[in-house]
Amino acid sequence: MTSTPGASRDGRPLLNSRLAEFGTTIFAEMSALAVATGAINLGQGFPDTDGPEEVREAAVRALRDGRGNQYPPGPGVPELRAAIAAHQERRYGLTFDPDLEVLVTAGATEAIAASLLALVEPGDEVIALEPYYDSYAASIALAGGTRVPVTLRPDGDPGTGGAAAGRRFTLDLDELRDAVTPRTRLLLLNTPHNPTGTVLSRAELAEIARLAVEHDLLVVTDEVYEHLVFDAPGHLPLATFPGMRERTVTISSAGKTFSFTGWKVGWVTAPPDLIAAVRSAKQFLTYVSSGPFQYAVAEALALPDAYFTAFLDDMRAKRDLLASGLAAAGFAVHRPAGTYFVTTDIRPLGQEDGIAFCRALPERAGVVAIPNAVFYDHRDAGAPFVRFAFCKRTSVLEEAVARLKSL
Repeated sequence: MTSTPGASRDGRPLLNSRLAEFGTTIFAEMSALAVATGAINLGQGFPDTDGPEEVREAAVRALRDGRGNQYPPGPGVPELRAAIAAHQERRYGLTFDPDLEVLVTAGATEAIAASLLALVEPGDEVIALEPYYDSYAASIALAGGTRVPVTLRPDGDPGTGGAAAGRRFTLDLDELRDAVTPRTRLLLLNTPHNPTGTVLSRAELAEIARLAVEHDLLVVTDEVYEHLVFDAPGHLPLATFPGMRERTVTISSAGKTFSFTGWKVGWVTAPPDLIAAVRSAKQFLTYVSSGPFQYAVAEALALPDAYFTAFLDDMRAKRDLLASGLAAAGFAVHRPAGTYFVTTDIRPLGQEDGIAFCRALPERAGVVAIPNAVFYDHRDAGAPFVRFAFCKRTSVLEEAVARLKSL
């Protein structure tokens, strides 16, 4: 969201007015800077190694066996839908009919877009926790909805650097309640939360559930980091709370959990009427995608618990390595409870403009990060915060930490 295209023909803008505020994403700009400067890219959230070999081989086997090389079924291949349903029941005690309550999508991004296009009418208000993944704002705009940000705010004193293990971004439940109006149609939630790393607590989720039931709101939850919650009790799906299964569209994907982000395999679980609505929009987006990879992801979801435990332990160690290194470099660090991003405050370094800081950082220190301000409607609220990704090889993180000491 760094520029606004101004191209026009015959006096009319080429870009749909609903997208006029969105230009080239910050990820494209920062990735280009990484290439141009040879900097270590801790900006965009993708791993620099592949996931489990047995899952990759499952994709190769599907290709060779001719499974998924042509259009797969619109809702997704039966094997994957069954695996998703089994995963939800095994992990969370949620039961879903694979034929009526599961939909496979081209990653979570398409699932979010299809859900909002299906469920939001022009003029409806959509409440989202700010800062938010940039596709949320664009998808709400495409649906003709009005986004209503409720801002997560950091607790603790930002005045000094350090690891600040207790410092987190918190949700003001009173502000959330006050944001609901007669025009509110839907709550769009993300927990574990990108970019702040906050994981909503059981008490916070219970209050959100009560609010949704009281006002008869639909809820779309982005839970792609469900297997990256570093502390007990682990991930708590909102659909498990009283009154929420029948009104919640739960979204997740394989990319973050199995380190195959390029496969773009996501999914939606919801009651039949909500799945039918989302499918009606999804069929006119990609229609279908990722045929052979769907079979591989079905096998990935059935991996033993030991895989998920080892994956989490590895990411926790990388979080601690990067968070400690950033603190030693002088940042105020908000140690994340989930995801694979660390949000930092640059004010202890004498800086206040995160966008300018990130544009200069590749030349100054040979590292690329993302300014959190681009994830805010209220840019000033996010101005001093900068996000670093730790989903990289340990040697890469160690080199990045060494370079950042120059700050």
